[in-house]
Amino acid sequence: MLNNDLRTSGKVGEHDRRDGHAPGNRFLGRVVACSGSRATIAAVAEQGGTDLTELWSVGRLISISVGRNRVVALVYQMNTGSHAWDEGEDNTFRIETELLGEVRVDEDGTEEFSTGISRYPYLGAIAHRIRSADLMRIYDAGEGTTAVIGKLTQDESIDAAIHIPSMLSKHFAVVGSTGVGKSTAVSLLLHKAIVADPKLRVLILDPHNEFAAAFPKHAVTIDTDTLDLPFWLMRLEEFAEVVFRGRPPVPEELDMLRDILPEAKRAFRGSDNSLVRRTTEKSSITADTPVPYRMADLLALIDERIGRLEGRSEKPFLRSLKMRLIAAINDPRYHFMFSNNTISDTITETIAQIFRIPGENRPICTFQLAGIPSEVVNSVASVLCRMAFEVALWSDGAIHMLVVCEEAHRYIPSDPSLGFVPTRQAIARIAKEGRKYGVSLGIITQRPGELDQTILSQCSTLFAMRLANDRDQEIIRSAIPNSSISTTSFISSIGNGEAIAFGEAISVPMRMRFSRVEENLLPKASSANSKHSEEDPDTVDLRKIVTRMRAVTVGPDISNFQQNYAASVASLDEADAADEDLGATPYAPPTSSAAPLESYRRELLPQTPRLDPAAVPVIDPRLDALRREMRREEPVFPRPAPSADQPAITRREPGTSLRESILKKPLSSLYNKD
Repeated sequence: MLNNDLRTSGKVGEHDRRDGHAPGNRFLGRVVACSGSRATIAAVAEQGGTDLTELWSVGRLISISVGRNRVVALVYQMNTGSHAWDEGEDNTFRIETELLGEVRVDEDGTEEFSTGISRYPYLGAIAHRIRSADLMRIYDAGEGTTAVIGKLTQDESIDAAIHIPSMLSKHFAVVGSTGVGKSTAVSLLLHKAIVADPKLRVLILDPHNEFAAAFPKHAVTIDTDTLDLPFWLMRLEEFAEVVFRGRPPVPEELDMLRDILPEAKRAFRGSDNSLVRRTTEKSSITADTPVPYRMADLLALIDERIGRLEGRSEKPFLRSLKMRLIAAINDPRYHFMFSNNTISDTITETIAQIFRIPGENRPICTFQLAGIPSEVVNSVASVLCRMAFEVALWSDGAIHMLVVCEEAHRYIPSDPSLGFVPTRQAIARIAKEGRKYGVSLGIITQRPGELDQTILSQCSTLFAMRLANDRDQEIIRSAIPNSSISTTSFISSIGNGEAIAFGEAISVPMRMRFSRVEENLLPKASSANSKHSEEDPDTVDLRKIVTRMRAVTVGPDISNFQQNYAASVASLDEADAADEDLGATPYAPPTSSAAPLESYRRELLPQTPRLDPAAVPVIDPRLDALRREMRREEPVFPRPAPSADQPAITRREPGTSLRESILKKPLSSLYNKD
């Protein structure tokens, strides 16, 4: 909920009194040094007492009285002058603080917090424990579109609120080590976001299949069993990533795909009416145009190029490309791409299902990537991010998209040579241009040091949870504008569920603890169910596990593709047969049966049909045999006996082809000397 959340006002009690030096007051120390951004405060613990020193701790806010105004400062370091503690004696210590802003008091008595400082503390200015009213004033994100996401660590009676539109319009990131509660924090933020913006549609790229449990009433789950992502939606580079299984594509084969794909797309549109065909011809169809086509047409076009007489150097690459395509089609893991449902033009249904248009009170789509082959995950992520941007772009503001990338360092690594370039480009486009068209980006990662720093710097709101790696901490410091070491120096020691929030959605850096999420709304992997108590290694069905590993139970239904491809090949064979109709029928051997064997009789042998020499065209038998050998065909009729002026064709040597046996002969024996 948003403003309906109970927002306590902080207990106004003894800690808000402003008495002089009376016991139990808010007086802490005095300013002994000040610069443009920091101040040093000196305090004394009388007779070794720790009553007031308990109020000092790293990460807490204090206030410094400067006339009618109160300067707000953050404690980031403290020490004693002697680096020792004397029991029963006065101990002097110093506190290093960073100046964050001030609470201004107007002439009419109204108070307002501002990040700018009109008057800096003077030497001897009194430092106090900050008022609860001032804390509420500092972290008040405004009315109407604020959401309470937790409590302040310094004072748990005060709510931690953020401004949802600011968080979404300029992107956000949640970083933290494994097990600190990133997924729980993200689910809490998304619950607040969908309530704040009814137009919002959320797409979660979920590599661990854990967010479906966090949104049982507000999300639909798409996995490999319920997904139909047509292969023709992919651009050339994305489709090549699938065909070449994540390896660098062969340049010659990629060029052939670039030439053949537009022809296959035009062949698919050939069944449309003439008006559509004329419109299609006028518009340029490229390999990247999201127009349907059939894999049967694509393979038929490859076969046609293989059968041409010219371009012998291309044929090995064409055969290799054909084998790659057939292997991808027959792979049961690619069922979601090459099923029968992906043959027709289903782009409208696909967009409606994935991007929740209409939402039907379920504006979140959790796209589970765990079951998708690892070599095509990058292609799928690229297609989804690119389509999310285009849907929001062409909707003219009617749809607000939020793309949440879990384990974002997989898709946009810091090393430009790693990762998939189209995926990086699609996410970078959202990060750089998305706010203009209503597309937001949510980055979740446990290794910000391995993330592309350009994209991380575009996230203007960041929730930094516990990070133990020094390089990751340094990346966070450099990615946050106007930050300093004082703000992030204690990231490595905060507890689970705690975070330091920076950026546009929060007025000043805020150390807070996320609200607890109900047990039934916690993210959990789909495999982490209660089944662990029902089965153990002694009772589990290993054959079922092996079947799932092989993915043979849900193999793709490619019967239509096989029929179309067989028909295309048959039509090509008929065309070739018509061109070289020799009036003969090849002999078909009889099928074997279970009848008892008869005794040998000569008439049981296969009989060669006798042909009328007048009906057979006069063809040089040597050239005909060579041509059929090149085309890998067998003769369909017996050759007539050579005439007296033609040399007889000798049998080929065992183990050699006809072409090799001919090449071994002298040239003089291959033509008629007369």
